Amino acid sequence: MPKKFKSLSYLLEPDPKFNDKLAGKFINSLMWGGKKSVAQRMFYKALEVVGKKVEGVNPIEVFNTALNNVKPIIEVRSKRVGGATYQVPIQVTSKRQMSLAIRWIIQSVRKKKGRPILQKLADELIAAYKKEGDAMTIRQNIHKMAEANRAFAHFAY
Repeated sequence: MPKKFKSLSYLLEPDPKFNDKLAGKFINSLMWGGKKSVAQRMFYKALEVVGKKVEGVNPIEVFNTALNNVKPIIEVRSKRVGGATYQVPIQVTSKRQMSLAIRWIIQSVRKKKGRPILQKLADELIAAYKKEGDAMTIRQNIHKMAEANRAFAHFAY
């Protein structure tokens, strides 16, 4: 890989079943050790479980809504001003919003122990769809921190 490699959105392949680029990105993030077929199998089986648990809604719509619910709007960044470090709230770009949402969902799934990952993933997607769960808790904590440090917003870049 070149030294200055950048992951470009036009190189991202959509997933084969739903032809959705966001699902392809999620599968790539879920993948470990280059085993994409294993990640695809887990993702699709989790969506089957979601389809059985959430009646009347397409599983890919549940997935997209869950990601949109988890996306953060604002976050805090450290900014050093005159010897002091402040937590400055800033807007999150749309690309970073999606990557954070995907990261938080996968992180909360991997944190839980004791069941197959497809069941944990299905439960976390349903919880995020209903605006509950660990990933939503992370988002709410980030928003609370940004709200608490609103006084330092004038230090934004």
